[in-house]
Amino acid sequence: RTMQIKHRQSGYRQAGFTLVEIAIVLVIIGLLLGGILKGQEMITQARIKNVINDFNGITAAYFSYQDRYRAIPGDDAGAVARWTLGAPGTSATAGNGVLEGTWNAATAAAEPETRLFWWNLRSAGFIAGPTAPAAQAAAQPTNAFGSMIGAATGTGAPTLSLSGLIICSSGIPDKVAIAVDTQMDDQNAGTGSMRAIEGGSTTALAALAVPPLNYVETGSTQYLLCRGV
Repeated sequence: RTMQIKHRQSGYRQAGFTLVEIAIVLVIIGLLLGGILKGQEMITQARIKNVINDFNGITAAYFSYQDRYRAIPGDDAGAVARWTLGAPGTSATAGNGVLEGTWNAATAAAEPETRLFWWNLRSAGFIAGPTAPAAQAAAQPTNAFGSMIGAATGTGAPTLSLSGLIICSSGIPDKVAIAVDTQMDDQNAGTGSMRAIEGGSTTALAALAVPPLNYVETGSTQYLLCRGV
């Protein structure tokens, strides 16, 4: 009988956890959750920097091209003669100082200047990417979210009230878009050198000529950010 009581008491003691064991488990769970959240924040910050670097890098490449060749990339009438290998061609309006075409133009037999823009910059060595064949050489690059980056000439209201050369990056998550605008401009979607509307790679700038003033952070909203150069 004494052995049975001891056996029962022993089994009872093994059935639960002590306060110390529970505390250790909670600490471990807290450390894991903290590490996950910290890792997610680091990824978000890295993507914010990537988007900012895209805008700054393309802007620098654009001005460097102008300094070297005295022409606008994509609108450069001398590009084909300069780089014949895999040349996508030139437009009939090359040299008029306007980057013809939409920011997200698709490939065509006669590539629009907004796509030739990227071929010129790649051929000059100012940005990375293929210089042949033609369709790949003129393809718009993608950002950290796998969505399109494009360029066009702003003409006022149809292009978010931006004029001159504009660089657009699409499919930017709301939290990242707000941070980018905060660091590069005025955190306002409808004013300053950077404008934004909801959308991705297929969004036409003319679809919303007057952008909203405030960003909406829902966790699922994506923005098309455009910056005047």
